[in-house]
Amino acid sequence: MAAEIVNPRSESGTEGAPGEPFDPVFALHRGGKMAIQATVPLRDKDDLSLAYTPGVAKVCTAIAEQPELVNDYTWKSQVVAVVTDGTAVLGLGDIGPEASLPVMEGKAILFKQFGGVDAVPIALATTDADEIVETVVRLAPSFGGVNLEDISAPRCFEIERKLQERLDIPVFHDDQHGTAIVTLAALRNAAKLTGRTLGDLRAVISGAGAAGVAIAKFLLEAGIGDVCVTDRKGIVSSDREDLTDVKREIAGLSNKAGLSGSLETALAGADVFIGVSGGTVPEEAVASMAPNAFVFAMANPNPEVHPDVAHKYAAVVATGRSDYPNQINNVLAFPGIFAGALQVRASRITEGMKIAAADAIAGVVGDRLSAECVIPSPFDERVAPAVAAAVAAAARAEGVARR
Repeated sequence: MAAEIVNPRSESGTEGAPGEPFDPVFALHRGGKMAIQATVPLRDKDDLSLAYTPGVAKVCTAIAEQPELVNDYTWKSQVVAVVTDGTAVLGLGDIGPEASLPVMEGKAILFKQFGGVDAVPIALATTDADEIVETVVRLAPSFGGVNLEDISAPRCFEIERKLQERLDIPVFHDDQHGTAIVTLAALRNAAKLTGRTLGDLRAVISGAGAAGVAIAKFLLEAGIGDVCVTDRKGIVSSDREDLTDVKREIAGLSNKAGLSGSLETALAGADVFIGVSGGTVPEEAVASMAPNAFVFAMANPNPEVHPDVAHKYAAVVATGRSDYPNQINNVLAFPGIFAGALQVRASRITEGMKIAAADAIAGVVGDRLSAECVIPSPFDERVAPAVAAAVAAAARAEGVARR
């Protein structure tokens, strides 16, 4: 009988799912991935009297008299709530609030590691949009910003909009905007590499959920030539009678060419494919794209177009995976965006701040620009500071900064 592998962090002597052998993933997650740590000493009664009673009463009184002081004398202006209802978690779907917590903890430590921003996971036991909004509004006095995470479409659009209307702190749905920002950064550099501008390009987006809709709107805001969005039934066009309100809106904004029909129809002669839907795009459809096309197949773990296939026809290929060049990874965006917004105590995150973030990410590539490098690595330590500085400057320019 083989010797049992014993993990020192495990009380039972094994680490893994019930009935399974040792698994380093379970070993890493035992007890969670994060903790709260004091930033002041508590060595004796004098320290205690300053950090807690009676000394803390002075600070409470000052904040009661001047509420804005909460940003100077608590961690409020440096901490983000990472809020989910567990309905659209990674590729796992609707798995509920408890099962979402490992992902939310992961998100929180990414905030800290890459942006120096503290974050608290909050998994809510409701999927009702109004209940989520009311809950977050009541929690908001404790936070400097709200990052909405893994909330399914179309509710995510309504929840973000209502929170932005009611709160005077940044509210940002990363599944929408983080993906869109990093996509735009990569697309700008790909266009530059091939001697084109964004306005020269026609893009096709496979997927009309949170990410697909946000990418389409953001690329149009940034000045792309045209965008065509597709869902399971084909091109999201104004002549369809089965569209949701969100899809009807995007149909009115996009598809200048007036295309209708299938994804394959949309891809014929297109300059860019952006995949945020899963599934597989037929190779002949990829082959029908324009010369020097870009294929950004971002489904994980299986891209809509395998990189080996994409490279046959495309000048630039990007995926959502870390084991291929040009990873479209949201961690390039959200830590620096919140760091910059919190730095200037922005009341919201504007479209101009998002575009500034995309330009900053693209700019980090610099002289290393090539078909294998249109986007920096998530571990490039220059990214978050560059994004934070650009976002802070844009917040001041647009009048949403409060310091």
